[in-house]
Amino acid sequence: MNDYIGIYPRSGDFQTVYLKNVVSCPSIEVGDFTMYNDFVNDPRDFQKNNVLYHYPVNHDRLVIGKFCSIACGAKFLFTSANHTLKSLSTYPFPIFFEEWGLDQTAVTDAWDNKGDIIIGSDVWIGYESVILSGVTIGNGAIIGTRAVVTKDIPPYTIAGGVPAKPLRKRFPQETISRLLELKWWDWPAGQIRMNIAAIQSGSLDRLIP
Repeated sequence: MNDYIGIYPRSGDFQTVYLKNVVSCPSIEVGDFTMYNDFVNDPRDFQKNNVLYHYPVNHDRLVIGKFCSIACGAKFLFTSANHTLKSLSTYPFPIFFEEWGLDQTAVTDAWDNKGDIIIGSDVWIGYESVILSGVTIGNGAIIGTRAVVTKDIPPYTIAGGVPAKPLRKRFPQETISRLLELKWWDWPAGQIRMNIAAIQSGSLDRLIP
């Protein structure tokens, strides 16, 4: 599925990009055909405007699967946004190591490292939602507008609120299990093209693996 190398999926639409083709940070991995729309800022600046506190010193990653839809203003908030809770003070003394005569190599002691953000495939992330470090969002999930996701969201689950909570499953468990088994997003582009009508109709039985 690497046959499309362009940035803009639609002619004349400069608010929507194929995210994979505008990200350069080696710690950000984006799957094929995942798109980002931004009507406020240049969507090509996703890495700067939407992936926040993502510093190399932490070695944490943002991994986004294939065929995801990410709405304007969605933010991915990484570990360095945290202040450690194990200290008697939340003040980040280790960051200002020169001022306080501390060991520069201990700068990460200023925050609690929560780890990577992992987004599955076919995930829809709503307008101005916030995904916190350490969170995994399963395949097919939907994150509501302005939700703040602090915990993992299972596959094919609709979640919303502050903090975000699962609201309901998108399909019966039998259908979810079958979709997770098929993983249509990993099929060759030609096979997906032949199955678009079945996918859009919601007819699992019409899918041709």
